[in-house]
Amino acid sequence: MTNQPPPYRDLTIGALLTHLARALPDHEALVYSDRNLRLTYAELEAEARLIARGLMACGVEHGERVALWATNVPEWIVLQFALAKIGAILVTVNTALRAHELDYLLRQCEAATLIAIRGFKDVDYISVLREIGAIGNSRLPNLKRSIFISRGEGDDSPEGFIPYQRVRELAGGVDEGELDARESQVGLDDIINMQYTSGTTGFPKGVMLSSRNLVNNGYWLGCGLGYSPKDRLCLCVPLFHCFGCVIAVLGSYTHGACLCPIESFDARKVLETVERERCTSLYGVPTMFLAEMEDPEFKRFDLSSLRTGVMAGALCPEPLMRRAIDEMNLREITIIYGLTEASPGITQTPRDDTIEHRTQTVGKVLPEMEVKIVEPVAGHTLGRDEPGELCVRGYNVMKGYYNNYDATRAVIDEEGWLRTGDQAVIDEDGYVRITGRIKDIIIRGGENIAPKEIEDLLRQHPAVSDAYVYAVSSEFFGEEVAAAVRLKPGMASNQDELRDFCQGRIARFKVPRYVRFVSEFPLTASGKIQKFRLREMHEQELA
Repeated sequence: MTNQPPPYRDLTIGALLTHLARALPDHEALVYSDRNLRLTYAELEAEARLIARGLMACGVEHGERVALWATNVPEWIVLQFALAKIGAILVTVNTALRAHELDYLLRQCEAATLIAIRGFKDVDYISVLREIGAIGNSRLPNLKRSIFISRGEGDDSPEGFIPYQRVRELAGGVDEGELDARESQVGLDDIINMQYTSGTTGFPKGVMLSSRNLVNNGYWLGCGLGYSPKDRLCLCVPLFHCFGCVIAVLGSYTHGACLCPIESFDARKVLETVERERCTSLYGVPTMFLAEMEDPEFKRFDLSSLRTGVMAGALCPEPLMRRAIDEMNLREITIIYGLTEASPGITQTPRDDTIEHRTQTVGKVLPEMEVKIVEPVAGHTLGRDEPGELCVRGYNVMKGYYNNYDATRAVIDEEGWLRTGDQAVIDEDGYVRITGRIKDIIIRGGENIAPKEIEDLLRQHPAVSDAYVYAVSSEFFGEEVAAAVRLKPGMASNQDELRDFCQGRIARFKVPRYVRFVSEFPLTASGKIQKFRLREMHEQELA
């Protein structure tokens, strides 16, 4: 192994950190300024190796599924690399899961080890784990051990857990040579990570991903952002999601950049961290950027160090992108489109492209993968500018869904093409435009309606801060168009005014039959809009 400087690709996740520690030993790698925690690459590598040896001493085996249920605490990133070094599979757990959801996940992935903090927001993780019988003599057939990450003084390990500090102490029973031998057995194409689809509909599925999938995707996305060791990313998206553990962690580390994480999203803490650490990059879903710019003290923060970032996780409204560029100095911000099953990035807008391309498309396909548009039902390939389902093929396509062969075959064909479930068009210059979600299409009296077009229009109204369109049941048409709208602070409007605003701008059948005003939208923990919840809440009101 040489001391060649980054960028890096075609490495296992564990080897990536070792390369960084040798090439950039004194460069800051991980900074939690509110905790006064600053680790260089050499220090992060040493800590990851220590925890890896401790996990070996606990009996964690190669190929074992290890479920991690925590916010963006420092241990999360240490464990991402420590588990990779010993060939264990990191199973990321959504921080907002309730008891039945966690029970399903732990059983479905056959987790042998669980690592958790005490809780987050209104969810007491320890109570949930006791409820499902995951502590002590576990009722879960595969679970062998539970490890507790303390949040600080007074947060003692509950009965039935191994304290994280004890894992550090146990490392003394495994020497460095044993760890090296174990790590040498980990292959580039071994399953190293499982991420469960967000579960906005149906049962979540465990997406199996390898180092080749993840490290190389991070490398290409980091290239698109122009990353180097001079960059510092304010990481405020959840690490349990591919946006956090791949686009953020591996996108940064393949290029030697520094991470400045926030333990859970808070708009004010984001602004404070960017200013204090002179961050050059910022990620988020549209709702996060909006919250930051709507902070009452937004204008007092110095964001001049910012230059780039990523807006992803939802269809990105053009007005919001323009505001991020103009008001947050994110002049090189990009949109990344993808999905967990694709590791996740598929397309990216060039950071130096025209404002039109960077706000009205999701860019071009990333290197070393192919995309095509197919007719959703018949499956034949469509031409340029013809809307259909976007499919992708390449190194980034997942290995499959864990213990779910039928679901895997439903989305990956014999030629390796992954069906994304998203409706898109590709123009003559190769730019991809997402026009909707195949399953989100509203069918009103035989007319197919893509919600995005209506959402984009509503967001142009001067009183509208954000809007999402969904279907509600109709005895006459089958489905009717409904919109949930959040108004800007201090602004007023009503259903008739917004419907009149749409008249003449879109076809009559697309004008929302119903408009509901909301103060917030139902979101997954990763920031995605749960349209099925909007529909459920609305139809309860109509009943």
